[in-house]
Amino acid sequence: MTADTATDVFELHRPVLIGVAYRMLGGIADAEDVVQEAWLRWSSASREDLREPRAFLVRVVTRLAIDRLRQVRSRRESYVGPWLPEPLVTDFGPAVPDTAEQAVLADSVSVAVLVVLESLSPLERAVFVLREAFGFPYAEIAAALGRSEAAVRQLAGRARRHVDERKPRYDVDPARRRDLTERFLAAAAGGDIQELLALLAPDVRLVGDSGGKSKAPLRIIESADKVGRFLFAVAHGRIPDPGFRFLELNGGPGLLVLSGGKPDSVFQVDIRNGLIQSVYIVRNPDKLIGLAAE
Repeated sequence: MTADTATDVFELHRPVLIGVAYRMLGGIADAEDVVQEAWLRWSSASREDLREPRAFLVRVVTRLAIDRLRQVRSRRESYVGPWLPEPLVTDFGPAVPDTAEQAVLADSVSVAVLVVLESLSPLERAVFVLREAFGFPYAEIAAALGRSEAAVRQLAGRARRHVDERKPRYDVDPARRRDLTERFLAAAAGGDIQELLALLAPDVRLVGDSGGKSKAPLRIIESADKVGRFLFAVAHGRIPDPGFRFLELNGGPGLLVLSGGKPDSVFQVDIRNGLIQSVYIVRNPDKLIGLAAE
């Protein structure tokens, strides 16, 4: 295989590799580092490995991601305030034409699911991502992890039960989510506290991620009254030269707030029974770098 052909083959598989690594790690920079390391190993791979490029690359990325996950988790133990995954721009588009497949991919990359995946062991998380998000056969996952197929099936069952027990049930219709998100933001920006409260579920939760590098709640805020009043105060705070942009983030609508043309924060919401159940705010500037060009 020539150098050009090797590059073409690797680039063909890059979207899946990034997808696996991001779902494993919850961070774009970490995922890109893992994929770059995979490229170095691919470029020096043996002829035998080159015969099955997809299997080889997924195996390498998965193992690298498991090692990286163990490292980043030790750092997250000292993280200031709640931790949320880095916002990821998602546009599955024609590359994933099937609506059911899009729904699976969107759900597996949602903030709610990624937060739950943080509570899995690295091996359980790898099995869940490869099986549930990408539909890899158990035999292929077993080969990637160096485990027996029976052991992988046990890990998959345990991980699935764990996620099902802890994953909130939300409305996933994109049009409905965007409509409610826009109404919610309009109510906050317009100063209509009663309209804002009417859109919030009684037990709504607000999670803010600043990493201690900007202003955001250091604890989860709960109840419609407290969340509504916090959002009302945020909407009427002073943001120099504000701007707003809707993006598809983590498989659903999100709002990018700009200050002087630079990313200031990201708002995402989860909806259940027509009401906002969760509000996620990311203000850690390290997690907004990738949105600067959006």
